[in-house]
Amino acid sequence: MSKFNTTLPKQKTLTENLAGGQAYAQSNELALVSLLLTSFVNDQFYKNAQTTLADLKKLSEKIKDKEFVAKSAIYARDKFGMRSVTHALAAELTSQLNGAEWGKDFYNKVVVRVDDMTEILSYYLAYKTEKNNPKFPNALKKGFAKAFDKFDGYQLAKYKGENKEVKLVDIVNLVHPVPTQRNLEALQLLVKGELKNTQTWESKLSAVGQQAESEEDLAELKSNAWSELIETKKIGYFALLRNLRNIITQSPQSVKAACEMLVDERLIKNSRVLPFRFATAYDEINKIGSSKEVRDVLVAINQALEVSVQNVPKFDGETLVVMDVSGSMMGRASEIASLFGAVLAKANNCDVMTFATDANYKSYNPMDSVMSIRSSFRYSGGGTNFKSIFQKANKKYDRIIILSDMQGWMGYTTPSSEFKSYKSNFGANPFVYSWDLAGYGTLQFPENNVFALAGFSDKVFDIMKMMELDKKALYNEINAIQLV
Repeated sequence: MSKFNTTLPKQKTLTENLAGGQAYAQSNELALVSLLLTSFVNDQFYKNAQTTLADLKKLSEKIKDKEFVAKSAIYARDKFGMRSVTHALAAELTSQLNGAEWGKDFYNKVVVRVDDMTEILSYYLAYKTEKNNPKFPNALKKGFAKAFDKFDGYQLAKYKGENKEVKLVDIVNLVHPVPTQRNLEALQLLVKGELKNTQTWESKLSAVGQQAESEEDLAELKSNAWSELIETKKIGYFALLRNLRNIITQSPQSVKAACEMLVDERLIKNSRVLPFRFATAYDEINKIGSSKEVRDVLVAINQALEVSVQNVPKFDGETLVVMDVSGSMMGRASEIASLFGAVLAKANNCDVMTFATDANYKSYNPMDSVMSIRSSFRYSGGGTNFKSIFQKANKKYDRIIILSDMQGWMGYTTPSSEFKSYKSNFGANPFVYSWDLAGYGTLQFPENNVFALAGFSDKVFDIMKMMELDKKALYNEINAIQLV
């Protein structure tokens, strides 16, 4: 069994990070989990999507404990809602399982949504087998066949992918699932080419476009379609969040009902929507301009975000939250850092610091909303000087939470000396949470009380609380997943 340490390895292995600065190497297991919990397989400041996929492949091959690799994929998909990166890893594992008995159970459990199967198979066909003469592992076929038991006719129709290169019917013809009472009719219609996805929000709006005879007619039909979708809750929570602009502009009379859906605690908990998605939606709606509908939606997004992170743990003692505001953090990483920094600050009334070339304390009002606190944290660009954190820290902290991509620049050395001096000056021995928001694969601190974190889910907060009691909390949580 592999040794996955959420504390840093005792072996202090110096390496060079992607920015050309000095860093410490992660264990392969820690690097894999960081990548899985942070990567959306798109281009980043220091890394493009193909490099990410290549790193994922190399890491999965290096780790001898394939059960841990498989469990990590399930954990990232099921607990953190990560999709594309887990699809790629699931496909990569087809050549690494060597007939493991639990293989079929893995390919069942890594499927959370119907189209997880078509995405995994698409990657497999593109990278893992000959397209003209594909060979499909039995574990994948048996796992996918069992996965169909989770889905009903509506879900199968919604993700049938008739315009995709790999269609759901291709999966059915490959794995021959045993129908259940809830999907028997849908599977039969799918194979016949007669399954219609008339109940999805996309299909309803598409039908509206075909029925309209004029622009005025189209506007009215779209307005009515949005009203029906929201009133009957036939639009998913994430789809609602992504279409708020359309609802405001095309169906303003539906805004009240949409806001009621947005703040529904049960829908929020079941949605698997990552917290930073609320911030993205908020920013998009803010661009529309001022109106009652816009203001109502902004209030609802604020309330929904407060619900989504209401279980953030309260830490004992003094806490410092530090946000990287350097140039490489611009974009999604900065959105996530400022959001989670605001969440932690509000929940714990803790000190906040930002750093780039230098570090500075920041003031905020803990009575403000999460979104208001987030907006007060500005990104300035510049270098990434971790040393400045400990040079500027002016009191004893019980924990220091650093939100960064962990990329010190060329000519840069790690902050071990400055960290040691800080601890000596204030008699401190804080827990340090090194929260990698990009999954680039290097660390800055080789100390015993330092924990490497990754991921955008609010579940990370629970892991932080556990780590102060159990230094192997993340490893234990992943390893607790049952494959059989």
